[in-house]
Amino acid sequence: MVARILRYLLPLLILGGCWEAAQWFIRNQEVPKLMEVPPQLVRVDGTVLKKTIFPVIAKSQGAVQPRTQSSLLPEISGMIVEVSPNFRPGGFFEKDETLIKIDPVDYATAVVVSEAALAQSKAVLVEEEARAEQALENWKALGRDGKPGALALREPQLAKARADVAASEAQLTKAKRDLDRTTIRAPYAGQVLEQAVDVGQFVTPGTQLGRVFAVDYVEVRLPLPEREMAFLALPQHFRGESSTNADGAAVKLMAMEGGRPVLWEARLTRVEGAIDADTRQTVAVAQVDDPFGRRKEGQPPLKIGQFVEAQILGRSLENVFVLPRSAVRAGNEIILITKDDRLKRTRVQPLTGDEKHVVIAADAEGGPHEGDVLCLTPIPFPADGARVLPMIDGQSERPGVATGPHTKDGASRPVTKAAGRES
Repeated sequence: MVARILRYLLPLLILGGCWEAAQWFIRNQEVPKLMEVPPQLVRVDGTVLKKTIFPVIAKSQGAVQPRTQSSLLPEISGMIVEVSPNFRPGGFFEKDETLIKIDPVDYATAVVVSEAALAQSKAVLVEEEARAEQALENWKALGRDGKPGALALREPQLAKARADVAASEAQLTKAKRDLDRTTIRAPYAGQVLEQAVDVGQFVTPGTQLGRVFAVDYVEVRLPLPEREMAFLALPQHFRGESSTNADGAAVKLMAMEGGRPVLWEARLTRVEGAIDADTRQTVAVAQVDDPFGRRKEGQPPLKIGQFVEAQILGRSLENVFVLPRSAVRAGNEIILITKDDRLKRTRVQPLTGDEKHVVIAADAEGGPHEGDVLCLTPIPFPADGARVLPMIDGQSERPGVATGPHTKDGASRPVTKAAGRES
């Protein structure tokens, strides 16, 4: 009986004891104290904006092409008997230099025959003139009145004799010209681009002997970037005005030769009168004088068809800010740091730039002013008015502000409250 009572009471006693213990712990627990975590700010780099001067350099590219290129064609038929050693691909020649000779024997013979025909026709003319004079004397000796007729004075025969002399002279001129055409001479100082014939080959009028080009200067067609065109000295030519090359912008051409960059000096000489149909860009032509002459620096000559990169020197922009391109966000937006270390988003209008810099006007309405601090650290999601911890032009952080570590994306960590126990 007692055992049965204990079996029912013992669990109740255990539960009661646990309840009392729980109530004791609840009544005697330590009250937690709320503590504020100091704000954690993003560390950013900044720089003070200063007005400066920026020289505009427009970049372009193109291929070298000759200013004059010609195909040599014979005007007579014959066998090639001589070819100049300079008439080889890459060979240089001077103006009026003999490049090719065609067998002149037949044409020299034609000159001799034409000279004989001319001498014979002149003799006939002299005879006819004498007969005409004699006919006039006979008319007067017979005592006839009036003017004698054309037949009586042998005027038709005299006209024919004079025409035969003129025809013989023309035939002789043609024979001498054909004889001279057996020698193919250079039309200008140049270089051979292609040789199409050689000794022993029979050629006819229209047969291509080769292709040559002038070497006094070469040209490079350069598409002009739209933004930089306003700052370039372009040699615009107008109808009725003499063209001049003095006002063209200076150009530096660069190409890789043997694994090293090589530079050539050039200048803009003209702007083409039509927009390029493919790129919709204005095209200027740069001229390189004496591209095949030896330079003191030992640089190699330019080659026709060689691809070059160009830097066109424009005028210098004054009263501008030069910003790092990495500090300009999408939509031409920059971030300024105010005097109380807060972010301020501002839109700008670039004037020009290059791979590393963006140039804006220092006096643009709504833009930054001299002395403003530009944020250089990329911030993915900057909020206007957000506080940061700047380091301006390498100077130490401003004292009195607690900081925390950066997040991976560079954004500041949110300010939170944490519970802790007093020690």
